[in-house]
Amino acid sequence: MAIASNLGFPRMGAGRELKVALEAFWSGKTNEAALLETAKTLRRNHWQLQKSLGITQIPSGDFSFYDHVLDTISMVGAVPPRYREAGLADGLATYFAMARGAGGAIAMEMTKWFDTNYHYIVPEFAVDQTFRLASTQPVDAFLEAAALGIHTRPVLLGPVSFLLLGKMEGGASPLVLLDRLLPVYEAVLAKLSEAGADWIQIDEPMLALDLSSDARTAFATAYHRLGRLSERLRLLVATYFEGLHDNLPTAVSLPVAGLHIDLVRAPHQLDAVLEATPSHLSLSLGVVDGRNIWKSDLTRVDALIKKAVARLGADRLFIAPSCSLLHVPVDLDLETGLDAELRGWLSFAKQKLQEVAQLTQAVTTPDAFSENRQAIAGRAASQRIHVPAVAARTAAASPALLKRQHPYPERERAQAARLGLPLFPTTTIGSFPQTPDVRAARAEFKSGRQTQAQYDGFLRGQIEHAIRFQEEIGIDVLVHGEFERNDMVEYFGEQLAGFAFTKNGWVQSYGSRCVKPPIIFGDVSRPAPMTVAWSQFAQTLSPRPVKGMLTGPVTILKWSFVRDDQPLADTCNQIAFAIRDEVVDLEAAGIGIIQIDEPAIREGLPLRRAEWKGYLSWAVDAFRLSTSGVRDETQIHTHMCYAEFNDIIEAIGAMDADVISIETSRSQMALLSAFTGYQYPNAIGPGVYDIHSPNVPTRADMAMLLKKALAVLSPAQLWVNPDCGLKTRRWEEVKPALIEMVEAARAGRACLAKMPKACA
Repeated sequence: MAIASNLGFPRMGAGRELKVALEAFWSGKTNEAALLETAKTLRRNHWQLQKSLGITQIPSGDFSFYDHVLDTISMVGAVPPRYREAGLADGLATYFAMARGAGGAIAMEMTKWFDTNYHYIVPEFAVDQTFRLASTQPVDAFLEAAALGIHTRPVLLGPVSFLLLGKMEGGASPLVLLDRLLPVYEAVLAKLSEAGADWIQIDEPMLALDLSSDARTAFATAYHRLGRLSERLRLLVATYFEGLHDNLPTAVSLPVAGLHIDLVRAPHQLDAVLEATPSHLSLSLGVVDGRNIWKSDLTRVDALIKKAVARLGADRLFIAPSCSLLHVPVDLDLETGLDAELRGWLSFAKQKLQEVAQLTQAVTTPDAFSENRQAIAGRAASQRIHVPAVAARTAAASPALLKRQHPYPERERAQAARLGLPLFPTTTIGSFPQTPDVRAARAEFKSGRQTQAQYDGFLRGQIEHAIRFQEEIGIDVLVHGEFERNDMVEYFGEQLAGFAFTKNGWVQSYGSRCVKPPIIFGDVSRPAPMTVAWSQFAQTLSPRPVKGMLTGPVTILKWSFVRDDQPLADTCNQIAFAIRDEVVDLEAAGIGIIQIDEPAIREGLPLRRAEWKGYLSWAVDAFRLSTSGVRDETQIHTHMCYAEFNDIIEAIGAMDADVISIETSRSQMALLSAFTGYQYPNAIGPGVYDIHSPNVPTRADMAMLLKKALAVLSPAQLWVNPDCGLKTRRWEEVKPALIEMVEAARAGRACLAKMPKACA
């Protein structure tokens, strides 16, 4: 009989218990013992839940206090020297310092986990890098579960993917370190074997990407060494997020006992995989979507499983989600506020494991899916999904809608005349701290304890405070602070047709940061203006320009649970038209600078290069559709964060935003390398203040970063801003940091005026 399996479970808890515990610990309100106890309780509850749902192979080691890549960095002792130099020893202090910065040591770089909205900590490797078994966390977790009577399948991030996810000083390939790293993995596997483990899940998501011949050789080298333990341990190599394609021969030739494939993202690969699977290899079929919240079509999935059973037999099969369930909320049962029809279309982590168990049992039980078939058919036939007027507008879009009136040089002159900004204009990305008072007022308003008038009055006070502060310290382009917004996507989704919302549908983004993605279930349109009134109010408070703040169509698409019944490009264009309507209304209301954030452009890039051109074409067009309805003198900004831009720099240029702001401070401006070979024509604000760290940067820190930026950019191009929005920070951190940022910009202007060659 096929085995019901899981690759990973959400860490935060259904009530975000880990988030609460982490933030209490970081603020000094609780101690380490309390944090560890919360984590232990969550692990126990999650293991017991999975067992009760009928999952046979339950993962352990998938829990993390911050990030599983950071866990691996700690496990193999790859802690960058600056943390030792700052006096930090092993343990949680060093672990959190790597993630958040501490003691003057800056945090490690963070970027997106493949094409998801989850962020991982980027490993840093040196030429003389050494590794050691510095943490036995995978073994400890296995023993902890065993003490509860639950036999688990430990999860490790594989050695080749771990190296390829990192960065090597000098730009060399981290794969040169493989021989030094493998003894640590051998030691971990030996300890797991001694502890009683039998199956070990080793995640190698890089096997689903375009690989060099050196990388394929590295996989062969690594697993021929690790496979020596195969008499005691059975290794399952897990791939996900894409098909194996040309890496299939490499994957099936590894001396391991099992291989996991993603049949949600790449169902077409099943025939080729079955044909290539050797007789000793078991297959784990990722047939339940681990990244979206729609109920599985169990009849369709069962057909894939039966094809595999016919070829391999049920005993060689695992039935599983496509990837870790880290990317979906915990439990649909908590969503009592959703209407019955929509709720019947959905499936969260708990329900997905019920689907896995049902599919496993259906291998021997005929016609087990009648209820599921009714739900799938009901969704397909629902009249709330399709709106003919929206579809007609999207279909009628013409190339003329994608172009501004004139090229950037002409727009630049018109904007300079209107705005009168100095060299190195300063601004922020949009949001200011969402204090406990702000969150409490929002909660009181939503619960009915505050009237609309009371809540609006509170928000006006917050906006005025933010405007006055920015004026006082001398910021050139102001923002209203976004105090009315719960989330940069959810806020807009709440005002757009075609969206639905959950109360407890939280998903981890990074560390303790959780988001509650909207659900795009139908055609999207804008019934009424969404931001105009607050932007217009803020602009009345100051003679300085105040930016209108919007989220772009690709980011709204990527950071939502998106409908799966039409092409992504179609849904994105519907959102783009809605944003275009808002942009035009903001301009008509007198807003001279409008920022449309697109941090998810790079995240949405397909994992296989052959598909990049098609994606970038519709993604760039959607941005241009949303922004091109304004006059030359209206300045369009966009913002992107935590991404490698080298691969898409020409597409970023094609977006034709007047100003782009990007995250660069954690990488010490290294991400600007993308702009050395490509002469970006418009203006750029490389972030000089890492807002994801509690560290307050000094004026000297930011001046140094600006000087690095001027090695790549011309002074006329350069804007000065933080890396990202400031909503997660405290005013006590934000105020001194922004004061220093403004002074660093002023110092740069003065230096250029006196010694242009020395400062540029």
